[in-house]
Amino acid sequence: MFVDLIDEAFRNYGRWFETLNSTNYNDWVNHFKSKLQSSIDQWINLAGATAGQLLRSLRDQAHQWWYFLDHPEVPPDNNQAERSLRLAVTKRKVSGGSRSMERFQHTANLLTVVQTCRRQGRSVIDFFVQALLAVSNNSLSCPSLLPQY
Repeated sequence: MFVDLIDEAFRNYGRWFETLNSTNYNDWVNHFKSKLQSSIDQWINLAGATAGQLLRSLRDQAHQWWYFLDHPEVPPDNNQAERSLRLAVTKRKVSGGSRSMERFQHTANLLTVVQTCRRQGRSVIDFFVQALLAVSNNSLSCPSLLPQY
C-alpha cells in the first residue's frame, strides 16, 4: 500500500515537472497528504517494530520525507547528487585515497570544479586555461563557477 503511495508521489511529481501546472499539482498534493495521513493512522498500531518505526518517522518527519510535495522545485530523490559524487568516489578507489587532509582538500576542490563545469555544460579545460591565464596576467579576471544567466 505504501509503495503504491510512493509511486503515486513520484508519478505526480514527474507530471508536474513536465507540465509545471501548479494548480493541478497543489490540488493533488492536498488530496495525497490526506490519503497518506489516513493510511499511516490505519496501519501504525498494526505494524511490527521495524515497520512501526518507519511509519512513525513518516508521520513525525513528514516535512522532511515529503518536502518535494510543498516545494516541487526540489527533486524527491538524490540521484543527481549521487551521480555528481560518482567521479570522486571512483577516483578515490582507483588512487587509494589521499594521504593527507591537504591533498584531500586539493582533490575535492579540483573535482568540484570539474563537476560544476560539467553540470553547466562548460569545458573543464577551457575553464582551467582561463584560470591559469588570469593568475599569470593580473589584467585578466578569474573565471567564475557561478552560473551565467
